[in-house]
Amino acid sequence: MTNGILPVDKPAGWTSFDVLAKLRGALGTRRLGHSGTLDPMATGVLVVFAGGATAAADRQPDHDKTYEATLRLGLRTDTGDITGTVLETAPVTAGETELRAVLPRFLGAQQQLPPMYSAVKVNGQPLYKAARKGHTVERTPRPITIYSIDYLGSPAPGDHTLRVSCSKGTYIRVLAEDIGAALGQPATLAALRRTRAGAFSIDQCHTLPEILAAAQDGTLAESGWMLGVESAFASLPALTVEEPARTHLFNGCPTSRYPAADGRYRVYDTTGLFLGLAVVEGGVLRVEKLFCERT
Repeated sequence: MTNGILPVDKPAGWTSFDVLAKLRGALGTRRLGHSGTLDPMATGVLVVFAGGATAAADRQPDHDKTYEATLRLGLRTDTGDITGTVLETAPVTAGETELRAVLPRFLGAQQQLPPMYSAVKVNGQPLYKAARKGHTVERTPRPITIYSIDYLGSPAPGDHTLRVSCSKGTYIRVLAEDIGAALGQPATLAALRRTRAGAFSIDQCHTLPEILAAAQDGTLAESGWMLGVESAFASLPALTVEEPARTHLFNGCPTSRYPAADGRYRVYDTTGLFLGLAVVEGGVLRVEKLFCERT
Protein backbone atom coordinates (compact mmCIF):
# COMPACT_ATOMS: atom_id res chain seq x y z
CA MET A 1 0.00 0.00 0.00
CA THR A 2 1.21 3.50 -0.86
CA ASN A 3 1.98 5.86 2.00
CA GLY A 4 2.83 9.50 1.41
CA ILE A 5 1.67 12.85 0.10
CA LEU A 6 1.02 13.57 -3.57
CA PRO A 7 0.50 17.22 -4.60
CA VAL A 8 -1.84 17.19 -7.62
CA ASP A 9 -2.60 19.97 -10.09
CA LYS A 10 -6.37 19.50 -10.17
CA PRO A 11 -7.93 19.89 -13.61
CA ALA A 12 -10.96 22.09 -14.25
CA GLY A 13 -14.30 20.31 -14.33
CA TRP A 14 -13.34 17.73 -11.71
CA THR A 15 -14.49 17.67 -8.11
CA SER A 16 -11.88 16.95 -5.46
CA PHE A 17 -13.70 13.65 -4.82
CA ASP A 18 -13.41 12.78 -8.54
CA VAL A 19 -9.63 13.14 -8.28
CA LEU A 20 -9.45 10.83 -5.26
CA ALA A 21 -11.66 8.26 -6.96
CA LYS A 22 -9.39 8.26 -10.03
CA LEU A 23 -6.23 7.94 -7.94
CA ARG A 24 -7.35 4.99 -5.81
CA GLY A 25 -6.39 2.48 -8.46
CA ALA A 26 -3.23 4.30 -9.46
CA LEU A 27 -1.93 4.50 -5.89
CA GLY A 28 -3.11 1.04 -4.92
CA THR A 29 -5.08 2.11 -1.86
CA ARG A 30 -8.60 3.18 -1.02
CA ARG A 31 -7.29 5.08 1.99
CA LEU A 32 -7.01 8.56 0.52
CA GLY A 33 -7.78 12.04 1.76
CA HIS A 34 -7.09 15.61 0.75
CA SER A 35 -6.43 18.95 2.36
CA GLY A 36 -8.86 21.63 1.22
CA THR A 37 -11.66 21.08 -1.29
CA LEU A 38 -11.50 22.89 -4.63
CA ASP A 39 -14.64 23.78 -6.60
CA PRO A 40 -15.02 21.89 -9.91
CA MET A 41 -14.21 25.03 -11.95
CA ALA A 42 -11.00 25.64 -9.97
CA THR A 43 -7.56 24.26 -10.79
CA GLY A 44 -4.30 23.96 -8.91
CA VAL A 45 -2.92 22.54 -5.70
CA LEU A 46 -4.89 19.61 -4.30
CA VAL A 47 -2.77 17.83 -1.71
CA VAL A 48 -3.61 14.11 -1.63
CA PHE A 49 -2.73 12.06 1.45
CA ALA A 50 -2.37 8.30 0.94
CA GLY A 51 -2.31 5.38 3.35
CA GLY A 52 -0.95 6.16 6.79
CA ALA A 53 -0.29 9.75 5.73
CA THR A 54 -4.03 10.54 5.85
CA ALA A 55 -3.65 11.22 9.57
CA ALA A 56 -1.37 14.15 8.71
CA ALA A 57 -4.04 16.14 6.84
CA ASP A 58 -5.64 17.68 9.92
CA ARG A 59 -2.40 17.93 11.89
CA GLN A 60 -0.53 20.21 9.48
CA PRO A 61 0.71 23.37 11.18
CA ASP A 62 0.00 25.45 8.07
CA HIS A 63 -3.47 25.47 6.50
CA ASP A 64 -3.15 28.82 4.72
CA LYS A 65 -3.85 29.05 0.99
CA THR A 66 -2.84 31.24 -1.95
CA TYR A 67 -5.04 31.72 -5.02
CA GLU A 68 -4.97 33.51 -8.35
CA ALA A 69 -8.55 34.61 -8.85
CA THR A 70 -10.12 36.38 -11.81
CA LEU A 71 -12.96 38.70 -10.83
CA ARG A 72 -15.60 39.51 -13.45
CA LEU A 73 -17.45 42.78 -12.89
CA GLY A 74 -20.98 43.47 -14.06
CA LEU A 75 -22.29 39.94 -13.46
CA ARG A 76 -23.86 38.10 -10.52
CA THR A 77 -24.76 34.39 -10.42
CA ASP A 78 -26.45 32.11 -7.90
CA THR A 79 -23.21 30.15 -7.28
CA GLY A 80 -20.85 33.13 -7.09
CA ASP A 81 -18.95 31.99 -10.18
CA ILE A 82 -19.53 31.75 -13.92
CA THR A 83 -20.79 28.16 -13.71
CA GLY A 84 -24.01 29.37 -12.09
CA THR A 85 -27.26 30.85 -13.32
CA VAL A 86 -27.05 34.55 -14.10
CA LEU A 87 -29.09 36.61 -11.61
CA GLU A 88 -28.02 40.12 -12.55
CA THR A 89 -26.02 42.03 -15.13
CA ALA A 90 -24.98 45.67 -15.09
CA PRO A 91 -22.68 48.01 -16.99
CA VAL A 92 -19.09 47.88 -15.76
CA THR A 93 -18.39 51.24 -14.15
CA ALA A 94 -15.12 50.47 -12.30
CA GLY A 95 -11.62 49.76 -13.51
CA GLU A 96 -8.18 49.06 -12.13
CA THR A 97 -7.90 52.35 -10.25
CA GLU A 98 -11.18 51.91 -8.41
CA LEU A 99 -10.46 48.24 -7.71
CA ARG A 100 -7.03 48.91 -6.26
CA ALA A 101 -8.55 51.58 -4.02
CA VAL A 102 -11.00 49.19 -2.31
CA LEU A 103 -8.74 46.15 -1.91
CA PRO A 104 -7.15 47.29 1.39
CA ARG A 105 -10.62 47.15 3.00
CA PHE A 106 -10.57 43.37 2.73
CA LEU A 107 -7.27 42.72 4.49
CA GLY A 108 -6.98 41.28 7.98
CA ALA A 109 -9.14 39.22 10.32
CA GLN A 110 -12.87 39.32 9.55
CA GLN A 111 -16.11 37.36 9.49
CA GLN A 112 -17.29 35.75 6.25
CA LEU A 113 -20.70 34.25 5.56
CA PRO A 114 -20.36 30.86 3.80
CA PRO A 115 -22.12 30.74 0.41
CA MET A 116 -25.21 28.60 -0.10
CA TYR A 117 -23.38 26.64 -2.79
CA SER A 118 -20.82 25.15 -0.42
CA ALA A 119 -20.16 21.92 1.48
CA VAL A 120 -20.61 23.62 4.86
CA LYS A 121 -23.12 21.61 6.88
CA VAL A 122 -26.04 23.12 8.79
CA ASN A 123 -28.05 20.65 10.88
CA GLY A 124 -26.07 17.83 9.27
CA GLN A 125 -26.90 18.76 5.68
CA PRO A 126 -24.54 20.40 3.16
CA LEU A 127 -25.73 23.84 2.15
CA TYR A 128 -25.47 23.08 -1.57
CA LYS A 129 -28.26 20.50 -1.30
CA ALA A 130 -30.66 23.14 0.00
CA ALA A 131 -29.40 25.61 -2.62
CA ARG A 132 -30.14 23.17 -5.44
CA LYS A 133 -33.76 23.03 -4.21
CA GLY A 134 -33.97 26.81 -4.24
CA HIS A 135 -33.88 27.11 -0.46
CA THR A 136 -31.87 29.56 1.60
CA VAL A 137 -30.60 28.43 5.01
CA GLU A 138 -29.61 30.71 7.86
CA ARG A 139 -25.83 30.62 8.21
CA THR A 140 -23.35 31.78 10.82
CA PRO A 141 -20.40 33.93 9.73
CA ARG A 142 -17.02 32.29 10.25
CA PRO A 143 -13.71 33.89 11.16
CA ILE A 144 -11.17 34.15 8.33
CA THR A 145 -8.05 36.18 7.64
CA ILE A 146 -6.95 37.75 4.36
CA TYR A 147 -3.18 38.25 4.58
CA SER A 148 -2.59 39.95 1.25
CA ILE A 149 -4.27 40.85 -2.05
CA ASP A 150 -2.09 41.72 -5.05
CA TYR A 151 -3.40 43.08 -8.33
CA LEU A 152 -2.05 41.03 -11.27
CA GLY A 153 -3.72 42.66 -14.24
CA SER A 154 -6.78 42.64 -16.51
CA PRO A 155 -6.89 39.67 -18.93
CA ALA A 156 -10.07 40.96 -20.59
CA PRO A 157 -12.39 43.98 -20.37
CA GLY A 158 -14.24 43.83 -17.04
CA ASP A 159 -12.01 41.02 -15.74
CA HIS A 160 -9.31 41.54 -13.11
CA THR A 161 -6.91 38.96 -11.68
CA LEU A 162 -5.87 39.05 -8.04
CA ARG A 163 -3.44 37.00 -5.97
CA VAL A 164 -5.03 36.30 -2.58
CA SER A 165 -3.24 34.81 0.43
CA CYS A 166 -5.72 33.75 3.10
CA SER A 167 -6.56 31.44 5.96
CA LYS A 168 -8.28 28.08 5.82
CA GLY A 169 -12.03 28.35 5.23
CA THR A 170 -11.94 31.46 3.05
CA TYR A 171 -14.35 31.44 0.12
CA ILE A 172 -12.88 33.39 -2.78
CA ARG A 173 -16.30 33.44 -4.46
CA VAL A 174 -17.68 35.40 -1.53
CA LEU A 175 -14.67 37.71 -1.55
CA ALA A 176 -15.28 38.42 -5.26
CA GLU A 177 -18.92 39.34 -4.60
CA ASP A 178 -17.96 41.51 -1.63
CA ILE A 179 -15.37 43.38 -3.68
CA GLY A 180 -18.02 44.00 -6.33
CA ALA A 181 -20.38 45.35 -3.67
CA ALA A 182 -17.66 47.75 -2.51
CA LEU A 183 -17.42 48.97 -6.11
CA GLY A 184 -21.19 49.38 -6.31
CA GLN A 185 -21.79 46.67 -8.88
CA PRO A 186 -22.32 42.94 -9.21
CA ALA A 187 -19.29 40.66 -9.50
CA THR A 188 -18.56 36.98 -9.80
CA LEU A 189 -15.59 34.65 -10.04
CA ALA A 190 -14.49 33.93 -13.62
CA ALA A 191 -11.48 31.69 -12.85
CA LEU A 192 -9.68 30.33 -9.80
CA ARG A 193 -6.30 28.64 -9.44
CA ARG A 194 -4.80 27.60 -6.12
CA THR A 195 -1.04 28.05 -6.17
CA ARG A 196 -0.27 27.10 -2.57
CA ALA A 197 -1.92 24.96 0.10
CA GLY A 198 -0.08 24.86 3.40
CA ALA A 199 3.48 23.68 2.85
CA PHE A 200 2.85 22.69 -0.78
CA SER A 201 3.15 24.87 -3.89
CA ILE A 202 2.06 24.51 -7.50
CA ASP A 203 5.69 23.85 -8.48
CA GLN A 204 5.52 20.53 -6.61
CA CYS A 205 2.33 19.41 -8.36
CA HIS A 206 1.86 17.06 -11.26
CA THR A 207 -1.17 16.76 -13.49
CA LEU A 208 -3.57 13.86 -13.26
CA PRO A 209 -2.63 12.53 -16.75
CA GLU A 210 1.06 12.58 -15.75
CA ILE A 211 0.38 10.69 -12.54
CA LEU A 212 -1.88 8.12 -14.18
CA ALA A 213 0.64 7.53 -16.99
CA ALA A 214 3.45 7.01 -14.47
CA ALA A 215 1.30 4.56 -12.52
CA GLN A 216 0.45 2.71 -15.72
CA ASP A 217 4.08 2.26 -16.79
CA GLY A 218 5.28 1.45 -13.28
CA THR A 219 7.48 4.53 -12.77
CA LEU A 220 5.36 6.40 -10.20
CA ALA A 221 7.07 4.82 -7.18
CA GLU A 222 10.52 5.90 -8.37
CA SER A 223 9.47 9.31 -9.71
CA GLY A 224 9.90 11.11 -6.40
CA TRP A 225 6.49 12.73 -6.84
CA MET A 226 5.12 11.00 -3.74
CA LEU A 227 6.51 12.97 -0.81
CA GLY A 228 7.21 11.70 2.69
CA VAL A 229 4.63 12.45 5.36
CA GLU A 230 7.15 14.66 7.17
CA SER A 231 6.92 17.17 4.29
CA ALA A 232 3.61 18.35 5.74
CA PHE A 233 5.45 19.39 8.91
CA ALA A 234 8.47 21.09 7.34
CA SER A 235 7.80 24.31 9.25
CA LEU A 236 8.15 22.57 12.61
CA PRO A 237 11.59 22.29 14.25
CA ALA A 238 13.25 18.88 14.00
CA LEU A 239 14.12 16.88 17.09
CA THR A 240 16.36 13.79 17.13
CA VAL A 241 15.71 11.43 20.04
CA GLU A 242 17.89 8.67 21.43
CA GLU A 243 17.01 5.77 23.69
CA PRO A 244 15.16 5.61 26.04
CA ALA A 245 13.13 8.58 24.79
CA ARG A 246 12.48 6.75 21.50
CA THR A 247 11.04 3.77 23.36
CA HIS A 248 8.97 6.06 25.54
CA LEU A 249 7.44 7.64 22.43
CA PHE A 250 6.48 4.27 21.00
CA ASN A 251 4.96 3.20 24.32
CA GLY A 252 3.11 6.47 24.79
CA CYS A 253 5.08 7.29 27.94
CA PRO A 254 6.30 10.81 28.77
CA THR A 255 10.01 11.54 29.15
CA SER A 256 10.69 13.92 32.06
CA ARG A 257 13.47 16.51 32.25
CA TYR A 258 13.89 16.39 28.47
CA PRO A 259 16.52 18.93 27.30
CA ALA A 260 14.49 20.81 24.68
CA ALA A 261 12.52 24.05 24.59
CA ASP A 262 8.76 23.87 24.90
CA GLY A 263 7.01 23.45 21.56
CA ARG A 264 5.79 21.09 18.86
CA TYR A 265 8.37 19.02 16.96
CA ARG A 266 8.79 16.63 14.07
CA VAL A 267 10.78 13.80 15.58
CA TYR A 268 13.49 11.53 14.13
CA ASP A 269 15.55 8.74 15.60
CA THR A 270 19.34 8.61 15.37
CA THR A 271 19.17 6.78 12.02
CA GLY A 272 17.24 9.70 10.49
CA LEU A 273 13.92 7.82 10.41
CA PHE A 274 10.90 10.12 10.78
CA LEU A 275 8.94 8.91 13.78
CA GLY A 276 6.13 11.43 14.03
CA LEU A 277 5.08 14.42 16.08
CA ALA A 278 5.79 15.18 19.72
CA VAL A 279 5.29 18.06 22.12
CA VAL A 280 7.59 19.33 24.86
CA GLU A 281 5.82 21.08 27.74
CA GLY A 282 7.56 22.07 30.93
CA GLY A 283 10.52 19.85 30.07
CA VAL A 284 8.30 16.80 29.48
CA LEU A 285 8.39 15.10 26.05
CA ARG A 286 5.10 13.49 24.97
CA VAL A 287 4.08 11.82 21.72
CA GLU A 288 1.38 13.49 19.64
CA LYS A 289 1.20 11.11 16.68
CA LEU A 290 3.51 8.39 15.32
CA PHE A 291 3.73 7.91 11.56
CA CYS A 292 6.04 4.89 11.49
CA GLU A 293 5.56 1.32 12.63
CA ARG A 294 7.35 0.13 15.73
CA THR A 295 10.19 -2.23 14.84
